[in-house]
Amino acid sequence: MNATARDKQQALDDRLRGLAGLLVAYSGGVDSAYLAWRARQVLGDEMRAVIADSPSLPRRQLEEAVAFARKHAIPLEVIPTNELENPDYTKNDLQRCFHCKNELFTVMKAARERLGDQLLAYGMNVDDRGDFRPGQKAAEMHDVLAPLVDAGLTKADIRELAREAGLEVWDKPAAPCLSSRIAYGQAVTPRALSDVEQAEEFLRGLGLRQFRVRHHGEIARIEIAVEEMPAVMDVTVMGRISERLKAIGFKHVALECGGFQSGSLHAGVKEKENEAKV
Repeated sequence: MNATARDKQQALDDRLRGLAGLLVAYSGGVDSAYLAWRARQVLGDEMRAVIADSPSLPRRQLEEAVAFARKHAIPLEVIPTNELENPDYTKNDLQRCFHCKNELFTVMKAARERLGDQLLAYGMNVDDRGDFRPGQKAAEMHDVLAPLVDAGLTKADIRELAREAGLEVWDKPAAPCLSSRIAYGQAVTPRALSDVEQAEEFLRGLGLRQFRVRHHGEIARIEIAVEEMPAVMDVTVMGRISERLKAIGFKHVALECGGFQSGSLHAGVKEKENEAKV
């Protein structure tokens, strides 16, 4: 572990020591998992994690998150959220993530009151601040803390610290919610979420790790990490992918030649924001 990461972890520990009664918004990704694990080390029984059981959370991800918490003795609450009942969320405009996080933190506020916890934190890291993330506005509205940011931890720092600690999530690929796969302006529905989840489970079964299935109505646009693309560039494999995704309900299956690009559906976001202000 380099000295910088070690120093930042110490800064995180110092920050956490003043947060007894902490509730950690947990998703099972490396950032929130590391935060929940470290808070458990520092605060002991004076913390707990809470994960939202939402239709946009893949069942595999929920199971893995629960298993991680159980393995590391992190007290965990699983609570349902109902963002699909909010038309401002399902219409899927550029503020979808705001409405999602607003629902999440509203439900967690109720959990805080019920559980007697006083503070709420989430796994935002320093690198997240430069991305298009409307959910950060919701976090600010609800006074949600960001201890990883306070400690100056980047994504690379967190992965390094998690690896050093022997946490199995240290190299886990980023896994944003299923709604993030649906093109802006296309309604988020239980059926669309299920289609994406089934399609990605199939690709995972082929041994792929870094990929997305982007939902464009009748079209499934598959993005695969460039280094993994040779594994599917075979007529037989491509045929299997096409057959399975069409059986799920897509009429057309396309492969993104440029490979996997995190947040590719955000392309043109700034232009759309500027148009909306005119």
